[in-house]
Amino acid sequence: MDYALPRRSAFLLFAIVVVTWGLNWAVTKVIVHSVFPLWATAIRTAIATVALFVVQLVRRQFIIPRRGDWPVIAAIALLHMVAFSALVAFGLKFAPVGRSIVLGYTTPLWVVPGAALFLGEAITRPRLVGTALGLLGLAAMFNPFAFDWSNREAIVGSGLILLAALCWAANILYVRAHRWVSTPFQLTFWQTLLAAVVLAILAALVDGAPQINWTPALAGAFSYAGVFGTALAYWAMAMVNRSLPAATTSLGILATPVVGVVTSTLALGEAIDISLLLAMALILAGIAIGAIPAKRGSAGPDRKALAATVARP
Repeated sequence: MDYALPRRSAFLLFAIVVVTWGLNWAVTKVIVHSVFPLWATAIRTAIATVALFVVQLVRRQFIIPRRGDWPVIAAIALLHMVAFSALVAFGLKFAPVGRSIVLGYTTPLWVVPGAALFLGEAITRPRLVGTALGLLGLAAMFNPFAFDWSNREAIVGSGLILLAALCWAANILYVRAHRWVSTPFQLTFWQTLLAAVVLAILAALVDGAPQINWTPALAGAFSYAGVFGTALAYWAMAMVNRSLPAATTSLGILATPVVGVVTSTLALGEAIDISLLLAMALILAGIAIGAIPAKRGSAGPDRKALAATVARP
């Protein structure tokens, strides 16, 4: 079984994961310029499935799921790995990486009202303030002076990313309510396996057989996204979640959009305007404030649920 890392090693590994996931958005943008989004997501997920199988065998974490594991396997595979990933891939065809990653990380804003409605979680003052700040950030991003409402592609791309964030939020709500049998990392292989099969079937039905002009750069992008951006990152976050407090990881992961925005500027030449910086600051501040722990004694999700929700790109 995996063991807890020393605090310094855990923070170093956490920083590597944040940078890896931040870079993964720009890599995905490059991939979907050459491959249909559904096939791009299916291939990346298949690569991750193989890599996770190897990692779990090496770490002696490979298991056959029990009956109580299958509902959460299906929920995460379909809502996050299929719906979220495919919608993001489609959205990145039309929207810049910087805008997309900020929109994608609005997910916690939608979890707050969803948790109150479906799970009976209290909307505390920090959560209310955080949600309000996040919504102000969205307003800043879509104000008519910063967003071209006559650009259909921009509207479609942003809408797809927001829909992806809602799917991720639905996944988080289910994970919070799920009664865990096996650990989140032990089930990751089965989640990616199911997602890869579903995505391949959808891609074949929608786009037909894949027509891919393989180049060393494209193969490298797929390898990075599948092995480093997915499989090894999931293992690393499982280790980090065993070694650091859940509040630390849930707040630290907010550095991912910052890395993504900086990467899109340096590697892809995307411009960063004042409205995007303001929106990112407001949304991330809102999420950080909303993540302030409730008072002791109040009901909340268990550590396994937190580990499974904060560790997703």
